[in-house]
Amino acid sequence: MNSAVQCLSNIPPLTEYFLKDKYTDELNEDNPLGMKGEIARAYAELIKQLWSGKYSYVTPRPFKTQVGRFAPQFSGYQQQDSHELLAFLLDGLHEDLNRIRKKPYIQLKDANGRPDKVVAEEAWENHIKRNDSIIVDIFHGLFKSTLVCPVCSKVSVTFDPFCYLTLPLPMKKERTLEVYLVRLDPLAKPTQYKLTVPKVGYISDLCTSLSNLSGVPAEKMIVTDIYNHRFHRIFATNENLSSIMERDDIYVFELAVNRVEDTDHVVIPVHLREKYKQSGYNHTSTPLFGQPFLVAVPRTLSEDKLYNMLLLRLCRFVRSSVEEDEDDCEETQPSKQHTVNGNATNGLLEEGSPSEMETDEQDDESSQDQELPSENDNSQSEDSVGGDNELENGVVGPQNSTKGQQTAGHNRKRLFTFQFNNMGKTDFSLIKEDTRQIRFDEGHLRLSDRSYLSLDWEPEIKKKYFDETVVEDFDKHESMEYKPQKKAFFKLKDCIELFTTKEKLGAEDPWYCPNCKQHQQATKKLDLWSLPPVLVVHLKRFSYSRYMRDKLDSLVDFPLRDLDMSEFLINPNAGPCRYDLIAVSNHYGGMGGGHYTAYAKNKDDGKWYNFDDSSVSPANEDQIVSKAGYVLFYQRQDTVKGTGYFALDREEEEEDEEEEEGEEEENEGEGRQERKTASSAQGASSAAAAAAASAQSDEEDLNENRRRKNDNEQEEEEEEEEEEEEEEEEEEQAPNRDIAMKTN
Repeated sequence: MNSAVQCLSNIPPLTEYFLKDKYTDELNEDNPLGMKGEIARAYAELIKQLWSGKYSYVTPRPFKTQVGRFAPQFSGYQQQDSHELLAFLLDGLHEDLNRIRKKPYIQLKDANGRPDKVVAEEAWENHIKRNDSIIVDIFHGLFKSTLVCPVCSKVSVTFDPFCYLTLPLPMKKERTLEVYLVRLDPLAKPTQYKLTVPKVGYISDLCTSLSNLSGVPAEKMIVTDIYNHRFHRIFATNENLSSIMERDDIYVFELAVNRVEDTDHVVIPVHLREKYKQSGYNHTSTPLFGQPFLVAVPRTLSEDKLYNMLLLRLCRFVRSSVEEDEDDCEETQPSKQHTVNGNATNGLLEEGSPSEMETDEQDDESSQDQELPSENDNSQSEDSVGGDNELENGVVGPQNSTKGQQTAGHNRKRLFTFQFNNMGKTDFSLIKEDTRQIRFDEGHLRLSDRSYLSLDWEPEIKKKYFDETVVEDFDKHESMEYKPQKKAFFKLKDCIELFTTKEKLGAEDPWYCPNCKQHQQATKKLDLWSLPPVLVVHLKRFSYSRYMRDKLDSLVDFPLRDLDMSEFLINPNAGPCRYDLIAVSNHYGGMGGGHYTAYAKNKDDGKWYNFDDSSVSPANEDQIVSKAGYVLFYQRQDTVKGTGYFALDREEEEEDEEEEEGEEEENEGEGRQERKTASSAQGASSAAAAAAASAQSDEEDLNENRRRKNDNEQEEEEEEEEEEEEEEEEEEQAPNRDIAMKTN
């Protein structure tokens, strides 16, 4: 959940839509396909908490509760697929925010030879008439689907919307399998081969590949899976190779006859068992040992002949002895230790219990698992598996008829007794008591690991004559040296090319041809017509089949910027199509369990961060591309913030412009006021300066007047004094003036 939500949270246009509460005007609570607006509300609250800056981490309990209400598969605390959750969220948010309140009924039309441009526009218009939301605005694109009927060549062209691209990974069409070939020659050691077989093939393909390397005819091979000293499965030739796991130990047996064509022989699975008495219980336990094998025998034969045929097949295991001169071989049959020689406890086989699986060529239920046998069978008595008399006679019959059955011709003890088990029960009907002849009916032609012959060995005889020292021995074929080349990585464009490659529909997924009026395995091709602002790419790393599930850990090299999708678009007027990576959902681990994280580019600071549960740490760009990349998020370069592509982005630009204009007007008003104030201040200072100058001038004039006045007064006083002095001198010199005038 954290991985998917963190990726969505770092998609700028979607997050801004919720942070600015634009979703409140578009909530569609009456949509029958929606969640009554609950998912949209819960997601909005979660986004607001994440981007509030108040918390170091957020526990999304309310959001998880709402998701669990409408999608029970996501309730609880088990790990879920991040892509499945992402698909649910995008669909849920779309329906909760769908602007179409009442969806009209629209009948879809086929292209019928019309131009792609016309058909594509019609398909998109029809889509918008029923689906119109912020999710459609951001995530929805259009691709072209072309189907061609292989019978009548009818071409059907449709344009369909998509919310994300699920891209297949380029996979090898072949796989390698290691198998052991057990030849018909009882002295030959098993040989290990490495085979190259089709990834989607059949057991018959395995036999053909092995036949090419070994020279053994494929029709004389039977493929088995041996586990814990017994046949875990016996494969039919028409079974899928996908039923063989890498860890399985596959043994292929060469037969003397063609089982399909030769109905005079039957093929019998044979197990080896050791008899011993457990203390405290009055019964005998029979743990398995050695390696099981297959033997082809006539449908009618005597006990002695069957014993000799079995002994011949076992000559690799049996030691030579002076007393037992009939045992003249000391070769042992090799096998894998971890497969054939399991521990004694796990090797115990219950008498009368079914084996794990049933496999035959005619039975469709051959792959169904059965219950594992229990270790012991408390109902089995010692007498029922044979004592000394049974050893002499070489066969176990009913209790009341086995005692005293030995004949004079049997002078030596046989190494083992044998017992037929059919569908988990001891089968006494094969042995005719009067002639001691063994006859197989039609039912035994059906080869199954649930019908087998068990060879029971007494502990003392097993210890003396059965050689387990060379059980591990086997030969290796030169094919084992082959090492397949592994491609280091794939490019994202390789996946897109594979997505747009023509393919044939499978038999389980046919197309109904309107001309032929029946389902056909048509050829299908997908092409991209238009791409959304945010392109979500889902890498199909998980593969599923009837028998196995697997995860592909191949490295897909995807670009962090400048992903050019123009070469994959068939629309000549598609417009800009360069993308930059903004988020990645990662998955670590395998199918059984794993861990999800996310890398995302912060919309505010443009830096990459690693989101790992409650931990968030900075990330370098060289960390982003890894084998864990699972879901990729790309944003088209012409839709980023500042381009005005989205209405919300344009509104923000207009608001920013209005704010800038308001600030400019305020700045201009403040400028005018400052200039006015400055002018007034300048006038006042000039007036003050003028007044000061005027006052100074008046004072100077006043002083000058005063000085002149004083000077005038002083002059007047001096003149008066001079006049007085002159008057006095005239009075004293009056006769002299008369004389002078007389003289003159």
